Amino acid sequence: MRFRSILRLAAPLLIAAISFHASAQSGTTLPGTLRIGFQKSASLLTLQKSSGSLEKKLAPLGVSVKWVEFPAGPQLLEGLNVGAVDVGFVGEAPPIFAQAAGAKFVYIGFDPAAPEAEAIVVPKDSPIKSVAELKGKKVALNKGSNVHYLLVKALEKAGLKYSDIQPVYLPPADARAAFERGAVDAWVIWDPFLAAVEHQSGARLLQDGKGIANNYAYYLAERGYAQTQPKVIQALFEDTQAQAIALKSNIKAAAAVIAPLQGLAPEVVEKSLTRYQFGVKPLTPAVAAEQQKIADTFHALGLIPNAIRVGDALPGSVKVAEATK
Repeated sequence: MRFRSILRLAAPLLIAAISFHASAQSGTTLPGTLRIGFQKSASLLTLQKSSGSLEKKLAPLGVSVKWVEFPAGPQLLEGLNVGAVDVGFVGEAPPIFAQAAGAKFVYIGFDPAAPEAEAIVVPKDSPIKSVAELKGKKVALNKGSNVHYLLVKALEKAGLKYSDIQPVYLPPADARAAFERGAVDAWVIWDPFLAAVEHQSGARLLQDGKGIANNYAYYLAERGYAQTQPKVIQALFEDTQAQAIALKSNIKAAAAVIAPLQGLAPEVVEKSLTRYQFGVKPLTPAVAAEQQKIADTFHALGLIPNAIRVGDALPGSVKVAEATK
């Protein structure tokens, strides 16, 4: 009963957050396929894909599901911008870089903060003991990903500028290889890659996101799709909530299912799952304001060419004035 009550409460909030107009809904025809952009590292979506739960949820609406995998958030945003997917799930930074590049999308939901699920790590035998000692060092990261902001804020806290390090922009697989052969001094990465390198290589954590970066994750949609397909998005979020509750109620069982799909040991996946909260929620002015802070930081550092207003990509129910105070 508690589970059903949660869904009954969550669904109306999520739909309200997307701010669909009745006139737009009345003439809506359901699409034949919902195309979802995801990363294999997104454990909850990987679990959903494996279980087929969303396909069952959408079947009464006559809608099928196509899962489109991307190596990281920036590439997923490119796919969303060119119309290859309808909905995607990414970290904090990719939407900001994409919006600065002119991508058209709307935020439709977010996952709770997970600051411990991203970190700066060094090899176990590295002489580097603090973030301050990264000055002049090579630091690997996926450009435009959620960890980009973590690195900026961690350096700032340590009294360093971004220009004080040598960023090496590599996707996770290439960064792991460079990290293990000593081609870079540190790596900024998220789970489950973080848990994997800790477990398999003994990587030592210098700084995670606690007190520095919230590490929210966002559900995004092509704006026209969000406006015309509220029933499909409602079904997606209801299923996401159900799968999140099931995952958190038995993390070990979920890890056993997800591990072979991610090519990782169950204990690695289990560790990474404990650092996420899961469960999509409606956008709030406070969360939007945090996203604007990241955008302003990136612009001040010259990481994006022009200032952006996150409010331009928010649902109408999240007031821009409130979000940017």
